Amino acid sequence: MAKHEYSYYPGCSSQKGASSSNLEKSVETLCEELDIKLNPIPDWNCCGASIGYAGGGELPRMTLSARNLALSEKHHPDQDVVATCAACWLNTREVQERLNHNPALKAETNIALQSVKLEYKGNKKVRHMVEVLIEDIGYDVLGSKVKKPLEGLKIAGYVGCQTNRPFGIDGESFENPMYLDKMVETLGAEALTKYDKKVACCSGALMFSEPEKGQALVKDIIESAYDSGANMIVTPCPLCQANVEIYQDDINARYKTKFDMPVMYYSQLMDVAFGRSALDAALNGNIIQSKRLREIADK
Repeated sequence: MAKHEYSYYPGCSSQKGASSSNLEKSVETLCEELDIKLNPIPDWNCCGASIGYAGGGELPRMTLSARNLALSEKHHPDQDVVATCAACWLNTREVQERLNHNPALKAETNIALQSVKLEYKGNKKVRHMVEVLIEDIGYDVLGSKVKKPLEGLKIAGYVGCQTNRPFGIDGESFENPMYLDKMVETLGAEALTKYDKKVACCSGALMFSEPEKGQALVKDIIESAYDSGANMIVTPCPLCQANVEIYQDDINARYKTKFDMPVMYYSQLMDVAFGRSALDAALNGNIIQSKRLREIADK
């Protein structure tokens, strides 16, 4: 039996073929190294992070996440809910907070859930994977697992919006959260602690509807990383990772820049530092490769 066990909400972006499936693979490797077992919630559904706000309405959006929580309560009653996607974590936690503080809305949501013979009780703790690593594993244990220190890497920790506002990671500053910097330093790399865009918005889904505005925001995020001396950006958020990596060619064409900045997940860095292969760390899933990180993985 694994030392740490959780009720896992994978979310849509983690699925095979999704842009962040390399997050799923690298977290799976990370869990092997740290004796963590993630038990997927059976028959989980989309959390509604985007469509709920676009016009789905309050009750349908509440019910989508409440159904996932109710399924977790039914199948994994003694396990915290854990998500790796920042949007899934934020949306699920928001729904839990709102339902638990609004008895009328909770009752209305449970009427909707009766059609699938479920009931939301609200007795679960909803956590992001980085919370598990910080609070249940700890930096000392993470450091003890390092076999290949990430020496020579200068990394800008890009937290983004969703793991920072409105809830944040317990004990962290909203203006200057340090957990990614601490993780980077634990792995033997240099954390650029004065990187001033670590909590800036990547534009989210605005990148699809207002690409010019979205690309302007991402340009500032990448430019600040270069100005800080970074040779890599690391993030805990799939949408941040996608927006900051995928659109660099479009930004280069629009602004005549020459951006070629790798944007990695914290889990990929950990896998490499823990001695796992480039394949195990899903480095092949990134569009912009880090030559130095791959060299460390291939040692």
